[in-house]
Amino acid sequence: VTANPTSTTTYTITGTDVNGCTSSTQVTVTVNPLPVVTVSSATICSGQSTTLTANGANTYSWSPATALSATTGSSVTANPTSTITYTVTGTDNNGCTSTGQGTVTVTTVVMTVSPNTAICNGLPTTLTASGATTYLWSPSASLSSSTGSSVSANPTSTTTYTVIGTTNGCTASAQVTVTVNGIVLAVSPNTAICNGQSTVLTVSGATTYSWSPSSSLSSSTGSTITANP
Repeated sequence: VTANPTSTTTYTITGTDVNGCTSSTQVTVTVNPLPVVTVSSATICSGQSTTLTANGANTYSWSPATALSATTGSSVTANPTSTITYTVTGTDNNGCTSTGQGTVTVTTVVMTVSPNTAICNGLPTTLTASGATTYLWSPSASLSSSTGSSVSANPTSTTTYTVIGTTNGCTASAQVTVTVNGIVLAVSPNTAICNGQSTVLTVSGATTYSWSPSSSLSSSTGSTITANP
């Protein structure tokens, strides 16, 4: 016969021969409980490693072997590049086996920030970051805020900003440059004339020009005009 009891059981066997004589004996099938295998889980940042520990058995076998320092033993080091669940088969001293699972959750932060842009001196622009949960911007002197996914930048000179994004304690950074185009005008000369005379005024430093007041000028535009105030 085949015995498959769920708990320890003693069976009695009675035998009868051809003369009708009987005798009996007993046999016990001891049912050993299966081990209860527990496996730790962890959350790490991309590129980090963690130690996973199994308990409840005598020997252990880990699978898959991906990013593990070993496939046997109660403790292993895991360094996966993405979230993965490991299964551990534990065997006790009675040869009974059971399995447990542990998950390593990998948090990857991929930061983007935009736009690289050019502004005129004194005109602000909006910078936007994405890819994380919280953000920290620097340098903060010319920004509307040092935190948040969107900030207003108004630098007086070309500035490269760094934004650090954080998700689940994991960080990454990105940079964006705001180029400031400044105009420095030079006009000459400051001069003195007699009433009724005129003088030539010249300006440089830009592409187009607009003069005011224009009532005593030969033109209200251009780099060179004649003034007769």
